[in-house]
Amino acid sequence: TLEGTAPAPENIRMNSDPTCVERATNTTTEYYAVGDSGGLGNVFIYVKEGLGAQTFPAATDTVTLDQSGCRYMPHVFGIQVGQTLEISNSDPTLHNIHASPNPDGENEEFNTGQPIEGMRFERTFTAPEVMVPFQCDVHSWMNAYAGVLDHPYFAVTSDDGKFDISSLPPGDYVVEAWHEELGTQTQNITVGEGATAELNFTFTIS
Repeated sequence: TLEGTAPAPENIRMNSDPTCVERATNTTTEYYAVGDSGGLGNVFIYVKEGLGAQTFPAATDTVTLDQSGCRYMPHVFGIQVGQTLEISNSDPTLHNIHASPNPDGENEEFNTGQPIEGMRFERTFTAPEVMVPFQCDVHSWMNAYAGVLDHPYFAVTSDDGKFDISSLPPGDYVVEAWHEELGTQTQNITVGEGATAELNFTFTIS
C-alpha cells in the first residue's frame, strides 16, 4: 500500500528512435504503479530469512523478459538461481540488454545487442541477488529489475498491490518488500500448518 501521493508520471521523449515513437503504447515513467485504492504495484516481495539450510531445485519453466514498445516487460520480476531467463526483442530496432549485478558478487555482468526483431537469447544467474538492474544503453528510459533467489518463495505485487506466495512451509520468517524508489521494508511472520498468513507493507511518501 502507498500512503501519500505518488509523483505524477513523467513524459519520456523517444524522438531519438522513430520506431519507439511508432511502437510505444506507454510513454511515461514506470517508477510508481498505483491502483485506485492505493495499492502499490511492482514491489518485489520475498522470504529473506527463515528457510535455514533447505535447498530447492531451480524451477524448470522459463522466465521471459521482452523488449516491446521500447520498454522492458515485465518491469520487475523474480527468478531462481539456475532458472532459465529468455530475453527477446519484439521491436524492429536495436536494443541491448545490459545487466549490472553487484560487482563484488558472483553473478556476471552481461551486455548483449539484439538488432533484429524476433531475436532472443538465454541466461542464468549463479547466486542470489536482490535486485539485479537491467538497462538498455541505446534507450536510456528502458530499465527493469530482477530479484534472484535460491528458493521459490517470492512474488511481485500487481497494480492493486496484491501478491501471493504459495506453499510456504510452516515456520517463522522474515519477509522483505523492495520498491525501486521507496527502498525496503521487512516484517516478521509466522505461518501455521495449513494456515494462510496475511502481510501488508505500507510505503509512505511525505
